[in-house]
Amino acid sequence: MADAERYRRVADLLLAIEAEMRRIELWEADAPAAEALASTAPFCYDTLAFHQWVQWVLLARLRERVTAGAPLPSGSSIHPLAEHSCAELECDTARLLPLIAELDRLLNEKT
Repeated sequence: MADAERYRRVADLLLAIEAEMRRIELWEADAPAAEALASTAPFCYDTLAFHQWVQWVLLARLRERVTAGAPLPSGSSIHPLAEHSCAELECDTARLLPLIAELDRLLNEKT
């Protein structure tokens, strides 16, 4: 797959994840404190809920890379954590989880 196509597909997927998070009311209007976002723990697990990390770290950083044409991560395996984290939520994440799995798949594709 050509780089431009891959970037387009990632951008589309980021929009779809955001839209689904908004639909199931996991999207937050206010950013967490800078200290929470500065966590060095994987997925900021010590300062953010998983869905907050997806919104404020993962999607934000991937959007920056797509916009700048910077290299995308060479791999991703966030879906297992998403399944675990979403199991604890009361909202219906049945449409969100496949989107995250697709993001993993796309980022794991060899170019």
